[in-house]
Amino acid sequence: MTAKEVTHVVHVRHRYAFALLGTVQTTLIFTLAAIAVPLPLIGREFGLRRPDLILLSSSYGLTFAGLLLFGGRLADRYGGRRTLAVGLLLFAAASGAAPFAPGMGALLAARLVQGAGAAVVAPAAMAVLRVVHPSPTAYGRAMATWGGLSVLGATAGNLLSGVIVSLLSWRWTFVVPLVVAVAALALSSRSLPLTAPRRGRALDLPGALLATAGITLASYGLVVTDVRPWSSAGVLVPVLGGAGLLIAFLYAERRARDPLLPLRFLLDQRRALALTAIALSACGTAMTSVVLSLHLQQTRGWSPLQTSAAFVPFALALIASGRAAGPLVSRYGAGAVTTTGLGTGAAGLVLLASTGLHAHTPYAYGLLPGLVLLAAGTAAAFGGAAVLTTEGVPARQTGLAGGVLNSAMELGPTVLFALLLTLGSDALSLAATGTALAATALLNHRAN
Repeated sequence: MTAKEVTHVVHVRHRYAFALLGTVQTTLIFTLAAIAVPLPLIGREFGLRRPDLILLSSSYGLTFAGLLLFGGRLADRYGGRRTLAVGLLLFAAASGAAPFAPGMGALLAARLVQGAGAAVVAPAAMAVLRVVHPSPTAYGRAMATWGGLSVLGATAGNLLSGVIVSLLSWRWTFVVPLVVAVAALALSSRSLPLTAPRRGRALDLPGALLATAGITLASYGLVVTDVRPWSSAGVLVPVLGGAGLLIAFLYAERRARDPLLPLRFLLDQRRALALTAIALSACGTAMTSVVLSLHLQQTRGWSPLQTSAAFVPFALALIASGRAAGPLVSRYGAGAVTTTGLGTGAAGLVLLASTGLHAHTPYAYGLLPGLVLLAAGTAAAFGGAAVLTTEGVPARQTGLAGGVLNSAMELGPTVLFALLLTLGSDALSLAATGTALAATALLNHRAN
């Protein structure tokens, strides 16, 4: 075989590996978003109140966000492909149990376990991706595309769940992650490289317990502010308890010989702003999905299928912007692409807040322009910010970078989403998120 043929074979294998890992990453976020459209139907079937629906909607994100740092350490400690397989098994088991849930408790448990599996899978997938693309240039191009996959997953969740619910039942929405997880397990041993474990690294179990408990507890407290006052024990106890555990985590990390999250990792200004951009972009897209799904069905009386169809232009703009992110980052730099994307997304959110939530405003100029701007902007922002987050990270910390990046991605739709929903109205929440995106764009422009 000639050198040219060998290069071609390697290139094809890399493309297959990226396609497999990218499909898995997209499915993790699909699973987060797919419950938004069928949520009213689930509520009617199980007789759930709004607090139950809020908890059910956020449960996957709670364990996903809470366990991501530990998932990243597992990937760095035991190797990406091995850790990926364990996470996929857990994710598949929960996805297979969810369609048979007889009530709220069983479905909630399945969503929590799904999130735990996803927290192991996401950083492991990034660790394998680093092995597939070892050179900094190739890895940077891959991350520019990788960043947009999450927004694509969220959009696919909204689109496909509406179609599935209209044709079958909300229970069938859980079949999609099950099929992908099983297929990925079957293909991973042949398509993905085996990454060597790093036996010298400790797991930092005290740090993992403190971080997981702190993030999960505080996130839960913030989520329930949508249905309980800030002064209630149901909010104050988990929020203050979670904050206390996170402070203890930071103290423990300073003293640990091999910390779960080296604090200097977050002290880089460009990385910190990139993570903020990811969290806010994820919050904006999740908020738009949930708020508009409920608005279109409950206020305008649209069907789940009509609601999903409303997001088709959003998906098209998202795909186009995501495909363009890599070449744009290569030409103009990750900082410039992130800044432009944040500004464009901010304009879309403010436009939606101004015109999109009026009951009689036509879709063509009340919703469509804001949706397209938001999709184009957030996809670009995700792509650029993913590159900034992983730039300069050594190979031994790839799992850590994946855990931190995905933590920002999950804390946005849970913690920030819950905080911004307490502002009094959906329009005000969308406008405030757009303002935060614009402010982050300005700070990112100055830093880059």
